[in-house]
Amino acid sequence: MQLPTQQEMLDAGVHFGHLKKKWNPKMLPNIFMESKGIHIIDLNRTEKSLQRAGAAIKALAKNDRKILFVATKKQARDIISQAAQSVGMPFVTERWLGGMMTNFKTIKNSIKKMETIDRMLNDESISITKKERLMMTRQRDKLNKVLGGISDLRRPPAAMFIVDIMNEHLAVDEARKLGVKTFAMVDTNSNPSRVDFAIPSNDDSSRSISLITNFIVEAIKEGLAENKSNKQEKQAAESK
Repeated sequence: MQLPTQQEMLDAGVHFGHLKKKWNPKMLPNIFMESKGIHIIDLNRTEKSLQRAGAAIKALAKNDRKILFVATKKQARDIISQAAQSVGMPFVTERWLGGMMTNFKTIKNSIKKMETIDRMLNDESISITKKERLMMTRQRDKLNKVLGGISDLRRPPAAMFIVDIMNEHLAVDEARKLGVKTFAMVDTNSNPSRVDFAIPSNDDSSRSISLITNFIVEAIKEGLAENKSNKQEKQAAESK
């Protein structure tokens, strides 16, 4: 995996933080300077954080662990859903339901309900009126909108990649409660100590979100590739 250059980060606006009056003092080590009332993020710190986060998330992927992508803010939704799907990982981009991880049994029941409705709608042997079909389709679509991204998740993930920990504070709280590793884009208005791998960066710009997320995806791809290679070598050795 190749780290984005500082020029690429500058071009994507990764260095732009929030207004000084909105800052979180715990982000001080990650702030380079103030310009016109806006805090500028130290890209040297971003670079080091990316390196550390990339190595850790690659190791998780290499060990076949699931990483849940979380971002419900408008400018991040499509980026995150596409990124997660490109590496076969679960995602939440519409709304974080309270207890989505800490009360996972209830969530699994809702997923099973959605799957049951799907089967009923596709089974021609079951007699359903137009009104019933319409109601079931609406219910399925409503469930799918919120739970579709985690429908294949059978247990809480090993880690989460989060965009904007202020906006996704419920997800962060649940991850901390369960001991789930957290990787996150952390802006100057946030507390980096709330996550395991804080990546100081602009979490509002779609270009910044894309750049950081793409790096994380590449790290996961490398881990998955190594995992596949190890399995093939093991199978070859067992077949001898």
